[in-house]
Amino acid sequence: MPHFPVNHPARPLYRAFAGLVGLYILVFGVWGVVQTWGEPLFDRGSDWVLGLRTNLAFSLASVVFGIVLLIGASRRSNLGHYMNLTAGVVFMVTGVAMMSVLQTDANFLNFSMSTVVVSMIFGLLLLATGLYDKVGPPEHAETERHQRSHLITRPR
Repeated sequence: MPHFPVNHPARPLYRAFAGLVGLYILVFGVWGVVQTWGEPLFDRGSDWVLGLRTNLAFSLASVVFGIVLLIGASRRSNLGHYMNLTAGVVFMVTGVAMMSVLQTDANFLNFSMSTVVVSMIFGLLLLATGLYDKVGPPEHAETERHQRSHLITRPR
């Protein structure tokens, strides 16, 4: 079982990073929906928003993901922890999958290489925030801090 730090002192900072990523994705999605409204859902046109290529389907998915990430960042429970870990994996997998079909007709989200790079960066950032924003009871965190601060000595 993996070990995630509990009640990390920088947890508010990590939640803020996740919230900023969610806000960027939400703004990108809303702007993209406004710009691509009326076009086919999986159009392969040349619509660019905030430096990333998009279509209506990708913009709508970005609105949903942005809202989900903002909800996760606003909660002080482990909901944000699990949301960030899941979203980080989704962004990484989506980035690799879209990179593999970049120059084909299977590029249904209309990704460009810059979109792939941003997706990978956001995935790594969300994974990092998910690793350090786990919440637990104060006594669990104190026990963990105590174990880290005392070195284990081996008998000779």
